[in-house]
Amino acid sequence: MKFKDIFPDPKPIIACIHLRALPGSPGYEGNMEDVIETALEETQIFNKYKLAGLIIENFRDMPFYPDLLPAETIASLAVVTREIVKSFHGPVGVNALRNDASAAMAIATTTGAAFIRVNVHTGASVTDQGIIQGKAHETLRLRASLKSNVLIFADVAVKHATPLGNRSIELETRDLTERGLADAIVVSGDMTGSEADPHKIAKVKENTSLPVLIGSGVNIHNLENHLRMSDGMIAGSTFKKDGKAINFVESQRVDEFLKKYQTFVH
Repeated sequence: MKFKDIFPDPKPIIACIHLRALPGSPGYEGNMEDVIETALEETQIFNKYKLAGLIIENFRDMPFYPDLLPAETIASLAVVTREIVKSFHGPVGVNALRNDASAAMAIATTTGAAFIRVNVHTGASVTDQGIIQGKAHETLRLRASLKSNVLIFADVAVKHATPLGNRSIELETRDLTERGLADAIVVSGDMTGSEADPHKIAKVKENTSLPVLIGSGVNIHNLENHLRMSDGMIAGSTFKKDGKAINFVESQRVDEFLKKYQTFVH
């Protein structure tokens, strides 16, 4: 399975489903049905506008575990993912924040999702959760043992983090490609909703043969430039009320974004 197999059209837009806080997290409101209902409502908005793909994140579970998630989070994330996979018309991905790639791989494989996003796949980064180490060796072996076709979209110099040690983004990109065996590379800004540096995107493109996705900060004002520089993008904040990631998706903002997108791809 390759990127083009699940995203045959050029320059796909992958929208984020930022779940309500899940059981066990400080923000959980006590009703799992509300979590599912809100996620499915947002899924139907994205269905209406024919988004190429979705990625599900336990975004409101802050503060995040640095790596291994507890059983209640994994179970909850799996339940919602399965409902979205059944409801959405295209491929669905999973990002188990902050960096539980094994949980994401297991959830995606068992629910019929097509890909996962891994914030730190190789190397190590200093983050707001402390030092996070990539576990590409575990993730790839788990995928093999599960006989899974789930793709791995790996971040390079991920947001809310700084690579540990003096390693260039060029080297990080080559390692993800050649040694981490990623299926696509994601480039983001410094924080959620912040724009990715065009120079950084260019350096990544020059050092990999893999599809390069922009993972944060895309909006209707910079969309044309980002489409030109990348092979697609993951968009979250721009679809939310006031363009803020913590808010919920608004149909009008999705409509405006997709109309702008259509003027550039057709």
